[in-house]
Amino acid sequence: MEELIRKMLAELGEDPGREGLRRTPERVKESLEFLTSGYNEDIEKVLGGAVFEEEYDEMVIAKNISLYSLCEHHLLPFYGECHVAYIPKGKIIGISKIPRIVQIFSRRLQVQERLTTQIAKTLMEHLKPYGVAVTIDAVHLCMAMRGVRKRDARIVTSAMLGAFRTDPKTRMEYLELINSGARSEY
Repeated sequence: MEELIRKMLAELGEDPGREGLRRTPERVKESLEFLTSGYNEDIEKVLGGAVFEEEYDEMVIAKNISLYSLCEHHLLPFYGECHVAYIPKGKIIGISKIPRIVQIFSRRLQVQERLTTQIAKTLMEHLKPYGVAVTIDAVHLCMAMRGVRKRDARIVTSAMLGAFRTDPKTRMEYLELINSGARSEY
């Protein structure tokens, strides 16, 4: 990978041997390995031992989960916040596992739509709840830095499964709860 990065720098008109760029191939390799480390994560292992029997059946929401990912089309970052909710049907998940699931799928080359769906389907599959809702609100540097160059444009995606899709009251409760209170600035 380092040799490919050196070649890329040369193709861009740079001198990969100059002082400021000598270690760049190594740094970029390490950075890309970190930013795509989700490919090496096993959801089954992460969730192992973190799903518990519990007769709680009200909405559980983890909101304002920071996420950072790479757009698979331009290899530029997108970042924002993710909100995740589910309605348990006899099983709950350790709360730290929700941001962990977001992180695992974020650290892959992504499109925001797929990322949203992967998070929702994973929770639906492992918990079999009454429903799952996932909303992501993100800024894409591929839109802000190049192309249309709209730095303030935000993309919002959602995945509504089960009761969140079929019951308008449940959906509205979720939307009201994720929009209540102070939002963090990312």
